[in-house]
Amino acid sequence: MREEKSRIRQILRERKSAMTPEERLIRSRAICDHLMPHIRDTETVMAYTSKEMEVNTVPIIQGLLDRNVPVVVPIIVKEDVSLRLTYLRDFAALVPSTFGVPEPIGSEIPARGEDVDTIILPMLGFDRTGARIGYGAGYYDRFLEKFPSLRKIGIAFACQEMERLPLDPTDVRMDYIITENGIVYP
Repeated sequence: MREEKSRIRQILRERKSAMTPEERLIRSRAICDHLMPHIRDTETVMAYTSKEMEVNTVPIIQGLLDRNVPVVVPIIVKEDVSLRLTYLRDFAALVPSTFGVPEPIGSEIPARGEDVDTIILPMLGFDRTGARIGYGAGYYDRFLEKFPSLRKIGIAFACQEMERLPLDPTDVRMDYIITENGIVYP
């Protein structure tokens, strides 16, 4: 299964890199527009801070902050393959860190997994059964194993859809998957 996932990841990386930065930004804004009505003002949302080739989460995070929705972002801890959580109140706190991911290193406001109601996850790929494939390190799967009751919303570009993804027992299905075309799962 590892070889098959590796092959799928390569296909998905090529699909994403075929988009121009302008296409990614336009599609990211559409994803934000589809996502925001599904976030309640009374919840705390954990969102990833995006790298260049991913769905741009700046409009999502800014929209949440504008609504005074508490936003938690992860900090990658390579030593134990985990995520450390912090509240984000200002984009100026973000600096490129592990794997080039923008993180608020040195400006942390500690948060706990128990504080989070909804998590917005990055996906390298997905299928219509709610399956998600990430980048392969398992940071989010390990986190979700500890907090299974979180509402899980995966966001991706439509071109990242696969007919069927192979799943390991530790892979976690999404509750919702949103692309620029709207909610595609369930």
